[in-house]
Amino acid sequence: MQNNKPFDINICLKDIERSISEIWGFLPEQRDFFEFQKDLKARKAVERNIEIIGEAMSRILKTNPDFPIEASRKIVDTRNRIIHGYDSVSEDVLWLIIINYLPNLERQVKGLLSST
Repeated sequence: MQNNKPFDINICLKDIERSISEIWGFLPEQRDFFEFQKDLKARKAVERNIEIIGEAMSRILKTNPDFPIEASRKIVDTRNRIIHGYDSVSEDVLWLIIINYLPNLERQVKGLLSST
C-alpha cells in the first residue's frame, strides 16, 4: 500500500520530541546510573525510544540531507547499532546518550518546532 500524504518534517520532529520526553519519564528521579542499570524495563523503553528518534531522523535526512540538527547522521547510526548490533549496546552507552546528547537534541528540536 502506498502512502500519498506529503511528507511533513514537523511530524518527525514531534515524534523525536515525544520520544525524548518519554525517555526522561522512564529515568530514575535522581538520574542515578546504577538505578537505571538495574531497571530492565526502563533500559528497554529507552532503547525503543532511541530507535524511534533515529528512524524519524533518517526520514528527515532522506528528504533534507542538510537538515540543521547536530550529529543527525550519528543519531541514525545509533538507531542502526541498537537494531542490528543489539548485543553491543550497553547500559553505559545508553546513559552516555541520555546525559550527554539528549538535552542538546531536545533544545534543537524544540527550537525548530517553535520556529514553524
